[in-house]
Amino acid sequence: DYCSYVCCMYATKQAMISKEHDHEIEPTIFYIDMRAPGKSFERYYERARTTGGVRYVRSMISRVVENPQTHDPDLTYVDESGEIQTETFDMVILSVGLRPDPAFLELAEKLGIELNRFGFCESKPLDTVSTSRPGIFACGVIQSPKGIPGSVFQGSSAAGAATSLLTEARGTLVKEKPYPKERDITQEEPRIGVFLCDCGINIAGVIDVNEVAKYVKSLPHVVFAREYLFTCSTDTQEEMKAVIEKHQLNRVVVASCSPRTHEPLFQDTIREAGLNKYLFEMANVRDQGSWVHTFEPEKATAKAKDLVRMSVARVARLQPLSELPFDVVQKGLVIGGGLAGLTSALTLAEQGYETYLIEWSDQLGGNARTLYYTEDGAKPAEYVQELIKKVEAHPLVTVYVQAEVKDYSGHVGRFESTISVDGKTEKISYGAVIVATGGTEYQPTEYLCGQNDRVITQKELERRIVLEPDSLKGVGNLVMIQCVGCMDEEHPYCSRVCCTAANKNSLKLKELNPDINIYVLYRDMRTFAFKELCYKKAREQGVRFLRFFLRQRPEVAEVDGRLQVKVMDQNLRGEVVLEPDLLVLSAAIRPHQGNEQVAGVFALPFDQDGFFAEAHLKLRPVDFANAGIFMCGLAHMPKFADEAIAHAKAAASRASTVLSQKQMYVGGSVARVDGTKCAICLTCVRTCPYNVPRVDEEEGVVVIDPAACQGCGNCATACPRGAIQVEHSTDEQFIAKICALY
Repeated sequence: DYCSYVCCMYATKQAMISKEHDHEIEPTIFYIDMRAPGKSFERYYERARTTGGVRYVRSMISRVVENPQTHDPDLTYVDESGEIQTETFDMVILSVGLRPDPAFLELAEKLGIELNRFGFCESKPLDTVSTSRPGIFACGVIQSPKGIPGSVFQGSSAAGAATSLLTEARGTLVKEKPYPKERDITQEEPRIGVFLCDCGINIAGVIDVNEVAKYVKSLPHVVFAREYLFTCSTDTQEEMKAVIEKHQLNRVVVASCSPRTHEPLFQDTIREAGLNKYLFEMANVRDQGSWVHTFEPEKATAKAKDLVRMSVARVARLQPLSELPFDVVQKGLVIGGGLAGLTSALTLAEQGYETYLIEWSDQLGGNARTLYYTEDGAKPAEYVQELIKKVEAHPLVTVYVQAEVKDYSGHVGRFESTISVDGKTEKISYGAVIVATGGTEYQPTEYLCGQNDRVITQKELERRIVLEPDSLKGVGNLVMIQCVGCMDEEHPYCSRVCCTAANKNSLKLKELNPDINIYVLYRDMRTFAFKELCYKKAREQGVRFLRFFLRQRPEVAEVDGRLQVKVMDQNLRGEVVLEPDLLVLSAAIRPHQGNEQVAGVFALPFDQDGFFAEAHLKLRPVDFANAGIFMCGLAHMPKFADEAIAHAKAAASRASTVLSQKQMYVGGSVARVDGTKCAICLTCVRTCPYNVPRVDEEEGVVVIDPAACQGCGNCATACPRGAIQVEHSTDEQFIAKICALY
């Protein structure tokens, strides 16, 4: 009865990858409703459908039989025109649902935690990581079907919930990881080791890695080169340390995937082998080679040789760098006082960290104040009122309303900001910041909204159901239109909550008036995981669902004083005319208008839809690329209240990884000024997005604080006299890398 969440996108991804590996493959996906639940998933689906060569057929397969002549599978189905079709395929792949692992069922029985009727962990409404036993938390698919990003941030959320109970014992069992003394390589000739990764078939399926390895052995200063199935595996990491010792390597190159995800792992490995972590270079032969040259293996192999040769040339000129310790300001800053912001602030405070909570409006609570009920019986409006009381009463939380952050300086672990409160300013210091600025409901102008009082949004309908139920007594016919303000050319993303909102409100209306006729006009019914149960119940209660195409949107007009809605129903294959007493629009969630100001202060990036962009879509869905800054709630993407709460706890958990440290290290890859060349032209001062360079009036030069420098290199490229170099990214190193290409 539930939706397994991942199947539609899993099928789409596999179809796209198959097409990339063999362009003659003709993938076809049969589906009922296309469910693209994650961030940017809708764009990926549209790319697969329009330019990726993937054919989508909306139909349930009636029969699969073996063709007696060819022995290939024959599929019989009814197409969208109502005709019975039979097609022969070479292979049929089933998108099977997710079920609880039998091992988890055994574990749940031993722990004595309750399961729902499907065998997943039973959690409290709005608290998805809770279980029936205090102190035991759940995350990932054992709680409900979900994708990778949801599993990742729910894992951090569970960790945050658990560590809140362990505040007093924090650090008592921590043992500092021992590292050997760094080997002094300053007087040694470069001895380079190159470790080449197959990455399963991600790289080796296109690039001849063995041929690249043979070629690399001929390069200057290379004394070791070998191919590995996975360079990131534990076994390879151990072998890498042994090879460094055996061959007395003093510099290492790994030819594999993206340094964005794996560079810290390899840097730590060579540090364990006694080398300075900056004596390392990655050649991204996957993203820049096999993935973009899938159908040109010979050229991809040649390019891989070029990439590795360039990395070898650069690594030969790398020098060991040092990092400086500093004391962490063990305080947090949360921007946004809605459901997510309040949750983050309280979670940080419960972990023992003093927290500043900044809200731009005159009251806390945000959108949750008008979210009166959920499909599973929770009451977010009541929940957030209790949350506000807890936050305001907590001794470690300082709340500022009608306030905003005006500036910021510093670095991860030691930030400073000026905040404006009622026209006054105040300086605060903190070690990590969580951005929870929320989102807003799109205010429609289409479908006569704003012109006719009988056209309202789902949010207004919910308010009337709870606060003004008598106003709905005269409504005998009601029409809902989905995807208003999203899933179109201008805003090609799914707002995720709208379908469930339509279903839950329909059921509430049926409780008030069982005889009411409700028509939901939709494109794809996107009720993920257990929210499918609400959709099923709505159908059973007599709610009628009519599907329409984007190119054939409903038409709304006022005729003789009455609303008239025309829609081309895909199932009936004809126009349906409805005359509702009330028309309800499922309006999109849009980014909050205050996001621009916050992004300007902290130099934060947006995605294509105007929501904040995370460091990594799947693996770091809570972090910004800027160290020490995190996000949660609707600021990240449209999400349900329980997801926003879990995301907020995850952000607090990630922030606590900074705040829990008494000391951190900075420096290394930072900008340094050659005072003999500096003319104090202030170009670097104007260029730096982090406001780090300043004039030392006594010395008469610009200085850059290595603790505050982010190593972006803007100042170095802008300096007209070449007085600034970024350590680990010097002119000499990159000139060598570029020259190696020719």
